Amino acid sequence: MNEVTMIGVDLAKSVFQAHGATAAGEPVFRKKLSRGQFLKFLGEQPSCVVAMEACASSHYWGREIMKLGHEVRLIPPIYVKPFVKRQKNDANDAEAIAEAAVRPQCGLCLLNRLSNNPDR
Repeated sequence: MNEVTMIGVDLAKSVFQAHGATAAGEPVFRKKLSRGQFLKFLGEQPSCVVAMEACASSHYWGREIMKLGHEVRLIPPIYVKPFVKRQKNDANDAEAIAEAAVRPQCGLCLLNRLSNNPDR
């Protein structure tokens, strides 16, 4: 059975798209998840890298995902765009995020932690 080592996530308002891949880049799953199902699903996955496009809500979700034991990578959207192979939709974006996250030259954003912000 193929072991998932990377999960690319496209965040949206109500439905998230997850793309799981092996170390070799072979797809293992493509899932459409509601907000309520998202953390439950990731909690059932083995510890791996979870990558998302950097946006306002990705910092919140990144902190929640780290609590589940995963490594989180936030990627600026400009580094994801070249990896979208077909028409733009959530499933293709999630696949492109997973592919961009394994590239060593891809720049990453730092995850904001609540303790870093003195106003909170």
